[in-house]
Amino acid sequence: MSEVGKYRIKQLSIFSENRPNRLGAVAKVLKEGKINILGFSIAEGAGYGVIRVLVDRPEIARDLLTKEGFVVKFTEVLAIQMEDRPGGLFDLTDHMKDINIEYGYGYRNPPYAVLIVRVEDIEKGIEQLLAGGLKLLDGTTFH
Repeated sequence: MSEVGKYRIKQLSIFSENRPNRLGAVAKVLKEGKINILGFSIAEGAGYGVIRVLVDRPEIARDLLTKEGFVVKFTEVLAIQMEDRPGGLFDLTDHMKDINIEYGYGYRNPPYAVLIVRVEDIEKGIEQLLAGGLKLLDGTTFH
């Protein structure tokens, strides 16, 4: 894997009807497969939802969910470490002015926070973030 390639994180995008307990059904499959959820977000549109999940074993999780009838695809995202304090997100985005972010979500991981982003051009994004002195988490953090 290239130096830049190690920062590509495999995120599961799970497509689901917008109805009760779909998140529970996904969580059950992952629990039974002993898959650890490291981060997730839910988006909704036109009667369907997209559950975006970071897990410790993405290939196995995809196979288990697909077997249970879920439509799953991999999406490459970046995980950017940021300071867990007021203004931490602003300081981070100040280094991202030329990067088109398609979507993002964050979580706390004391002593820092993490911003997960899907960007339009992942190679360019990685290069610009690293050149700006930002710390990217590599794929081993999510396995």
